[in-house]
Amino acid sequence: MLTPSQEEVLIQRRVADLERRFGDPADPHNPLGLDALLAADERSELLAEAEEELADFGLNAEFTPRELGGRLDRVDTLGRVLRTVFRRDASLGLGYGATTFLAAVAVWAAGTPRQQRRVADLLLGGGRLAIAYHELAHGNDFVRNEFRARPVDGGFVLSGVKQVINNVERAEALVLFSRTDDSPGSRSHSVLLVEKDRIPADRYRYLPRYETVGVRGCQNAGIEFTDCPLDAGALVGRLGDGVELALRSFQITRSVVPSMILGGGDTALRTAVGFALDRRLYHRSVLEIPHARATITGAFTDLLISDSLALAATRAVHLLPDATSVYAAAVKYLLPKLLTETAYDLSIVLGANFYVRDGTYGAFQKHVRDLPMISLGHAGTAACQATIIPQLPRLARTAWFTGKAAPEGLFRVRDPLPPLDPARLALVAGSDALVATLEGAAEQFAGQDAARAGEYAEALSALAAALEQELRSLRTECRDMPPKDRTVLASPKAYAVADRYTLLLAGAACLGVWRCQEPAEDAFLASPAWLAAALTRLVKRLGRPLPALPDGVGGRLLDEVLGRYHESRSYDLYDTPIAGDAHLA
Repeated sequence: MLTPSQEEVLIQRRVADLERRFGDPADPHNPLGLDALLAADERSELLAEAEEELADFGLNAEFTPRELGGRLDRVDTLGRVLRTVFRRDASLGLGYGATTFLAAVAVWAAGTPRQQRRVADLLLGGGRLAIAYHELAHGNDFVRNEFRARPVDGGFVLSGVKQVINNVERAEALVLFSRTDDSPGSRSHSVLLVEKDRIPADRYRYLPRYETVGVRGCQNAGIEFTDCPLDAGALVGRLGDGVELALRSFQITRSVVPSMILGGGDTALRTAVGFALDRRLYHRSVLEIPHARATITGAFTDLLISDSLALAATRAVHLLPDATSVYAAAVKYLLPKLLTETAYDLSIVLGANFYVRDGTYGAFQKHVRDLPMISLGHAGTAACQATIIPQLPRLARTAWFTGKAAPEGLFRVRDPLPPLDPARLALVAGSDALVATLEGAAEQFAGQDAARAGEYAEALSALAAALEQELRSLRTECRDMPPKDRTVLASPKAYAVADRYTLLLAGAACLGVWRCQEPAEDAFLASPAWLAAALTRLVKRLGRPLPALPDGVGGRLLDEVLGRYHESRSYDLYDTPIAGDAHLA
């Protein structure tokens, strides 16, 4: 049994190993560098040399449970490791890795021991899975899916089309969400594991590839089955359990995918910082322009906000499984939204260089194109909001201002976690410990948190009070929410309520992360400056009055941005050495 410190060392070694393998992205002679990745993107391909390196690293082991021979035992670590890949190329992160994980989760959650063993062997042998939940005609309303798996003696007969499946042709096996009963309702669909070498090759065909604006290296295409026989052993879980299995699997995938894509936001910020340092206007660098400095520090703050929420969501899968359904949807909705807006703001700093598709600044344009595509993924923003909205009235009545605050382990960046157990995930949230972190926070800044907050105590108390007031207002609105607004026919007002709720969760996550950091472990995260900046941005988004902050907040954040840039350290909570740093040489 490893100690927590030993476990953390092993995680850091895996991340460092990936960084070393990919090398300095700015090195023109690096075969896995920026030039090579951008050239592959222009060809709408994944860089073959990069895929080979990921295979040699054994990335698929990150998606395979430890008890089956892999390295997967905690969701936050998976997001942390994959950021290294997404920092270079979102297409590679999805096309080689994340798509396989999205499909495998259903098997880990409900598969038989035989199915789990076969999938584990496939992944550990370098194979791929593809996932096919949705259909173009119905989007995220997958309960209306028409693809059929007709039950017959000894198995099923597959008929129909699935479109826009990443890696459908390259994958050795597919996880298919299929209609197995003509009756309406949630028991009409099931999940099937289709291994291509176990079905007749003349009963299915691939459809033409879909070209996309972003993640162009991903090979999205369709597949059509015609009376294709499938044995009964392909059923994952029980007949009719498809919706329940999908909702449970989504809690894991919605939590971790946003954590992965933070790597792309890191690269966008790093590119803008390099430009601002190097480019001169009117005999001074762009970084000396106040608006550019404010935009860069604001982007850094948004990355910290995003990672705080991602940290809470991924760790909640282990620590708060009865609340994860709403947290997973919240982070899947808010984080891509924040990162997309942040990238747009940074594009103004780059000016005309934003449109460059190659060279040093080409990475920025690529990440701007990729981020919106990832946010669609297997559950778009509207689907995530639609998951949140029906749960809010119940949480407002039973959980807000009545429940316990989240455990410290939810916010501890490197602390160990209990093993992943998908069976513990509740389909509907029964508690809301994360938002409870806001309750009484204003008073704490005048009391037990005052010494740590220092000169920021008054401002932080006012910001925390604004968030708590917003929560009280939200509670009243959610309690009075009309029945129609709790359904798919919800009004725009209900969707705005969901947006405000996710901002409150982000504020609670930032507050929790700050409180749980020790100055000796991380002086920056333990300082009140970043927290004040983060809560200010969130309270501003909520439209509430802002208190004055002490002088020097922007300078403190800019110093951290520049320090991490020059020392090649990541712009997230982990402050990880990345390729180019002396530690990785």
